[in-house]
Parts: sequence; structure tokens; C-alpha cells
Amino acid sequence: MYREAGLLEEVAEAEAFFRAGIVAIDITEADPFTGDRTGHEDEIIGTKEQIDEYAYQWATVQLVGNAVPIVMDARPVRQRESRKEIVEDLLDSAEDLIHVDNVLMDREFDSQHVLEILSQRGLSYVVPKRMQTSEKAQAKRLLHRDQDRYETDRKLHLGKNEWHETTLINRRKEDSEHEDHRQYSVFMTNLGSGHLTEYGYQWEIESGYKSIKRFMAATTSKHFGLRFFYFAFACLLYSIWRAVDLLV
Repeated sequence: MYREAGLLEEVAEAEAFFRAGIVAIDITEADPFTGDRTGHEDEIIGTKEQIDEYAYQWATVQLVGNAVPIVMDARPVRQRESRKEIVEDLLDSAEDLIHVDNVLMDREFDSQHVLEILSQRGLSYVVPKRMQTSEKAQAKRLLHRDQDRYETDRKLHLGKNEWHETTLINRRKEDSEHEDHRQYSVFMTNLGSGHLTEYGYQWEIESGYKSIKRFMAATTSKHFGLRFFYFAFACLLYSIWRAVDLLV
């Protein structure tokens, strides 16, 4: 639905858009629901925070980096839908418009199967990893040594004796509010460590979501299609706003 608006075909003629190669994929949530949820169980996912409220969720792929941030496509997230399916769908849309080189994603996409489809498409990626037991232990060792950075290769099991090869980079956060191992973040990438700074472009998505939600019409309706239309239309208004500088 979003692509049918035609804005992106117009913007794609601009040189800055044509040169763009970094996209970011992320998921945001609509306003939480209150009251009866009967009949909406397959569509209301829940909130990202571990609370009792529920909400619809929407996924987007956006241009980031040196190009003007523009939403290239938006789609709903439904129950029982894998992150792999979402990423493939959004990348298909993005690659129809531009030549994608690098993909940035949040840690909720840190599945080895998601990373593998990116590699199969010949794409580079930078994705933060959720801290499991081994990552926490490594962070504690780095803290004990007062070491800011550590890099190692890792094979992630895909099943049936198949593996995805990636690089894990532990990096101490500057001005962290923590004094223990939580000072460290872990990133997975198939790029060199020098490209890790590109993940800083991911903040543009969070900033963009805040602007998009300011464009959204308020509603108390629980209707799935209506709520997604409001979100997609707000994405379009936001992209038009950001595209003005590019085109004018």
C-alpha cells in the first residue's frame, strides 16, 4: 500500500537518493490497547516492554546515512510471523528502489537465520547482539582487564551442520551509566570493525518514529486496517517533509 503512493519513484531520480546504500530495518508499536481484545488476538502483538498492555506493531525499512532519511516501505507485524519473513519482505521493497549495500537492524533481529539471508543477498550488516551468558562472561573479563574493545570470529548454527560465520565485536560504551559489565555492547557484523561507527545512523530511525507519530491522526478505534493506514499515511507525510530538501 505504502509504495503505491508514488513518492519514492519521484525521489529516486535525485542523485543523493541514487547514491544511498545504507538502510535500517526496525519495528515500532502503535498506542497500547485498553479494554476488550476479543477478535484481535492474531493482530495485537504486545508491547516491546514487559508490561501488561498490548499494541499493534509496524515494521519499516528506511534510508539512513548520508542520504535524506525516507521511509521506503512499511508493513504490519502479525502473530506467528518470523523476523526473517519481515526482513525479506522489506528488503525486496528496498532493493526494487536502490542498490543496498549495508543493513542496520536492532537487536531484536539478532537471529542467525536473519543474518544468513543478508549474506546470501550479498549485503553487509551491523546488528547488536542480546547479551547471553557467554557475552556477559566476556564483558566481565574485559572489564577486569580494563579493555575497551575485543573482536572475535564466531560460527552460528543454522541447523543440519550448516553455520553462519560472523564477527563479534565487544565495545565499551562511552559515558555509560553502569559500572559493571553492562558498560559493554556486543555487535555482529560481516564488515570490518572500522565500519561499526555506521550503526550510529540507526538513531535516525528512532528520531524518525517520533516525528512520524506526530503526523498520525488520533483514534480510539481498534480496527487493524484503519490503524495501519494512519501509520502508513504518517510515514508518507514524514517522507514528503524530509524529501523537500532533497528535491528543492
